[in-house]
Amino acid sequence: MSDTTIRDTVREKYGQAALRVAAGGANSCCGGAAFNGSCDPITSNLYADGQTALLPEQAVLASLGCGNPTALAELKEGETVLDLGSGGGIDVLLSARRVGPTGRAFGLDMTDEMLDLARANAREAGATNVEFLKGHIEEIPLPDNSVDVIISNCVINLSGDKRRVLQEAFRVLKPGGRFAVSDVVVRGEVPAEMKRSMELWVGCVAGALEEQEFARLLAESGFQGVDIEPTRIYRAEDARTFLAESGLDADTISTEIDGRFMSAFVRATKPRQAFVTLGLSGPACSGPDCC
Repeated sequence: MSDTTIRDTVREKYGQAALRVAAGGANSCCGGAAFNGSCDPITSNLYADGQTALLPEQAVLASLGCGNPTALAELKEGETVLDLGSGGGIDVLLSARRVGPTGRAFGLDMTDEMLDLARANAREAGATNVEFLKGHIEEIPLPDNSVDVIISNCVINLSGDKRRVLQEAFRVLKPGGRFAVSDVVVRGEVPAEMKRSMELWVGCVAGALEEQEFARLLAESGFQGVDIEPTRIYRAEDARTFLAESGLDADTISTEIDGRFMSAFVRATKPRQAFVTLGLSGPACSGPDCC
């Protein structure tokens, strides 16, 4: 699919999800829920009860993530956090608590229905240090060097231009800023048809990066200290019903896909002395070897 088609498809699906929740319905998960009545193993039990107990119910119901970046990002009082693809706002609201009244939490989303839902959830939660922005994660509407931490929850895989997303993340992070996202990644080679079917199961219209490719793109965008930590590994058995609906035999292809798809926590850091790179902007280098 073209980048425009991917973007339109994502906007439609997530807009529909927001409207369902706003109307009092339950979240219809992209994976198992559509087929067997359960969100396992992708979106269930990502947040401890204590984390979400004080959040608006609709923020929790609208969550379509595959991890919990706020639990692993080590957020600090007074920091500025940006959530790429913030949806109904669950991770923004959790981040706002962690950074406190002297900090700030931004959410960026392109879907009007999700933005409306997130803003309503913020009002209900009484959160005064949050702001939801409309835009694309490939073109972040924030200045250079303005954010301490970037989080995201199973959204980067939905972009048709992941390199640009990572370049933009690097641009808006302050020197020393942290990239701390949950996303779906692939480990090793998987035949194209099987990969596409598993991606559809994992994330509706996902385009999961191969693990080493994700690390390479981060490094090429200027990041250091790249680390990819699996948090959930998906088995062929988990997707059996979906694969059958797609005309594929889980028994036949299990050796090709079993354990290859996973949710992972991806960490990286923008260097404190970032060099100016073509297509990126950062603090100017004044050393003798800059030019």
